[in-house]
Amino acid sequence: MPHRLVSEHLVAALLELPEEGILSFSHDGIIETWSRGAERIYGYTAREITGQPLTRIVPLHELPQLESVFSKAEKNVLSCFETTERFRKDGSRVLVRIKRILIRDDQGGVRGILESGRALNSYGADPAADGPLRPIMEQMPGIHWTTDQNLRVTSNWGKGLAFSRISPDALVGRSVCEFLGCADRHTTPIAEHYEALRGFPSHFEYGWKYRSWEIRLEPLRTSSGEIIGCLGLGVDITDRKKSEEQTHYQARHDALTGLANYREFMDRLGQEVRRAERGHHSFTLLLLDLDGLKRINDLHGHLTGNRALQRLAAVMGEHCRSTDLAVRYGGDEFAVVLIDSDRGMAEQVAQRIENGLRTDQGKPSISVSIGVGTYPNDGLTAPELIEAADQQLYKYKRTENRRTTSAQAQLSRTKRASR
Repeated sequence: MPHRLVSEHLVAALLELPEEGILSFSHDGIIETWSRGAERIYGYTAREITGQPLTRIVPLHELPQLESVFSKAEKNVLSCFETTERFRKDGSRVLVRIKRILIRDDQGGVRGILESGRALNSYGADPAADGPLRPIMEQMPGIHWTTDQNLRVTSNWGKGLAFSRISPDALVGRSVCEFLGCADRHTTPIAEHYEALRGFPSHFEYGWKYRSWEIRLEPLRTSSGEIIGCLGLGVDITDRKKSEEQTHYQARHDALTGLANYREFMDRLGQEVRRAERGHHSFTLLLLDLDGLKRINDLHGHLTGNRALQRLAAVMGEHCRSTDLAVRYGGDEFAVVLIDSDRGMAEQVAQRIENGLRTDQGKPSISVSIGVGTYPNDGLTAPELIEAADQQLYKYKRTENRRTTSAQAQLSRTKRASR
């Protein structure tokens, strides 16, 4: 049997298949053949639709994509698989999963396009895939979706849909850009979808609908390995993120005062040393001791001592900038890392803290001893700066102790003289 006769019999047999909607159209978009399956999907008989333009069953918003198909056909390049929306004869719409191949003449030139398609259900899935599997899919954790090569959602399922107030019907046929609220193909998460189309999986976090999501993307492949779209999974990790952030905060902050603790202090001080070294600028470190904490605890109790620590922390917070770091790194030991500052600024901050404690209405009255270390004049490393500030602090303490002792002695002499 001649080859042409065999091909004609094969085409005739395909056109009789009820499962596949097979049609062909010329390079100028005129429908030439129409199968029984196409009649079942679209509602038109072959007599009604043959010779009509393909645009009769194509919605307006799909026309740019159709024009792209014609353009690619002229260049002998054609996307094999696509999910698209079409009109039925009664005016309703149907989502169709289609496959296209080029029709060539005896000389190899392109004379048209052969298209086969299957109608998808409201979930964007082949109805043959429904049954016991669908309830299972709907109960899977998170949000799952598939796309075609144009990043149009072809199916979606999972328990996360209900939580996100998205019905399964709402996503099918929509672009991933619209679904995930991002129009820039070069940024997350659209860039990762394009990478999946190239065969590269990805795993990342993304903020969507005021929640934090962990997203995994994989290439969606046929059984032969051909990439036909993307497979996505999104899991809501908002509560987990909050728990992790709270744990991280607690690990780096003092529970009593809410200030940063020793661990955070040493890490940030080291970072600031490196930053100042690269930028050739200065910064300062204040070390503070709450005076007489033991005496407060002995005379007034530890609750009053704790309140004294909190009062000092509040004054420090009031007189530090948001960019600075206020720290409680020991029992009565505090610190402030003053970003982009010099000694003059540090001494002003120290003075404001001292004045703030003098005007504080809490009882008993409290005071602090303060030492200053300046980068790079007093040290080039974190330990050197701490040592410089510590030496000045204890020099300050000795001076204040001598003043206190002298004042007490003068008071005693005055009392004796008055007797």
